[in-house]
Formats: sequence, C-alpha cells, structure tokens
Amino acid sequence: MATKKTTNHKNKHKARKFFKIAGYVVLGYLCLSLLLTIIYRFANPPITILMVQRCIEQKFSSDRKVRLQKEWVSLDEISPNMVRAVVASEDNNFVHHHGFDFQSIKRAQRYNEKTGKKARGASTISQQTAKNVFLWIQKSYIRKGLEVWQTSLIELIWGKARIMEVYLNVIEFGDGIYGVEAASEYYFNKHAEDLTKREAALLAACLPSPLTRNPASPSSYLSNRASMIQHKMRIIGKVHL
Repeated sequence: MATKKTTNHKNKHKARKFFKIAGYVVLGYLCLSLLLTIIYRFANPPITILMVQRCIEQKFSSDRKVRLQKEWVSLDEISPNMVRAVVASEDNNFVHHHGFDFQSIKRAQRYNEKTGKKARGASTISQQTAKNVFLWIQKSYIRKGLEVWQTSLIELIWGKARIMEVYLNVIEFGDGIYGVEAASEYYFNKHAEDLTKREAALLAACLPSPLTRNPASPSSYLSNRASMIQHKMRIIGKVHL
C-alpha cells in the first residue's frame, strides 16, 4: 500500500514538474514573439526560417546552387502596381479584415467538403507574413495555432502598411530569390518601383508555386492567370494602406 502511494506521489510530482516546465516554455515563447514583433515593427527581419531551409536544401541538391538573393526596399520604393497585384491575387479583403478572412475560410471549407480537394485562398497576406517571418513552413496544428497568435500580434502592432512592406520583402519569388526588389532585378532587370501592371501581375501569379514558375518566360497558364489578376487589379483600383 505504501509503495502504491509513493508511486502515485512520484507520478503527480512528475506531472506537476512537466506542466510547470511546459508553462515556462509557452510563456517564454509568447514573450519572445512579442518582443520580436515590436523590434520588427521598426527593424527589418535579417533572415527567415524559409530562407535558411532553402539554403540547406540547395546545399544538398545536385542540381541546385546555393543562392540567397534579397534586397530590402521600403514600401514607397515599390510600385503600387505590385501592391494591387498581390491584393488581387492573394487577399482581396486585405485592407478590411483584421488578419483573418472568415468569409474566405468558410468558402474554402465548403469547397473542401464538396470536392474533397483543398481550396486555396483562405490564408491572408497577414497570415502568410506571420508564417514567413516567425514560423516554419511545414503544416501542423501547432504551427497553425502559433500562426493565429502571431498574425494577431502583427495586425495589432504593425498595421497594414508595415505588414505589406515586410510581406513584399520576404516572400519567395524563385529558388533563392526573396522579395520584390530581388525578383524585379532578376526577372525584368529593373527596380521594384518601375514594375508595370503586367510585370506585377506576372510576379503575383507565381506566388502559389514560385519554384516552378518563371514570370520572365511565362507558360500559357501563367500568362492567363496574370491576365485574370490584371482584371481584378482594375476592379480593386488603388489600395489605401
């Protein structure tokens, strides 16, 4: 009997110790993420987890070279065409929602239930920015939960203009090519502020699969998708951040 009580006591002690450590870990993460969000409101993120992961993939690939091409530019150094293009392509309600587009989420859920396929478009620019800057790319319930927390933080602390600026500077546009300035120079030999509507639409059309699509030499599918994005850009008009 004494042995059983002793065992139960040890198990309870281990459980309390585990939850105590887990609590410290969670609290530490929340504090660190809050601190980084405040820092990145004013300082530019030097690198992202995706960039590191891609470099590792390139290092151990026989047909890819290690490349990390990026150049940070402020939002006023990016053509308004590019802002309109990504809003038209990725997040029509960007300026109106607070990080999450619940209407798009419901539409995606209905599409999934009806077709058995995964719908694209429920993830907002804010969510993509939070994921790219602070989290890893592999999907899991843990990452999704952290994404909700981090998206809420950047919406509260950064605001729409800063979210768009960071997004356009860290998003992947090709193998080792990050940000719209690097993409503009690599594909069109010009600065991001000089992008035409068509060039901006072509870059935005690559975002679902940036490793397999080339805006400088678009396939018929990519060209048609860019045309649809241009049509949406005309409907959206100027984006006020």
